[in-house]
Amino acid sequence: MSNIPSELRYAASHEWVRPEGDGTYTVGITEHAQDLLGDMVFVELPDEGDAVSAGDDVAVAESVKAASDIYAPITGEVVAINEDLEDSPELVNSDPYGDGWMFRIKAEDDGEFNDLMDAEGYQNSIDED
Repeated sequence: MSNIPSELRYAASHEWVRPEGDGTYTVGITEHAQDLLGDMVFVELPDEGDAVSAGDDVAVAESVKAASDIYAPITGEVVAINEDLEDSPELVNSDPYGDGWMFRIKAEDDGEFNDLMDAEGYQNSIDED
């Protein structure tokens, strides 16, 4: 069973979202997703200032097994990226909900956060896979 923090929200495409309280949301991939992908070897992140829509593929996580698109779970502007992943992509494996975060979005509509799955909903979705 994967670790699924209850304070986060989740997209069906395995991204997690954490509100920062200032209209920005931090995004990463779940422990379940990084476990499926295996050891990360490269992470391609969006550029700060990019406008993204929910569902857009905005990043790529490349592992020893495969490359996987990372999707924007909410609409807005990318205001920060985790530059530490350039030199240490393995942070996604070792700390997917902490140091392995990928990018931060300033949301156009904070309501999109509430449309994402809670921890129980995400657990149910991966149990069905």
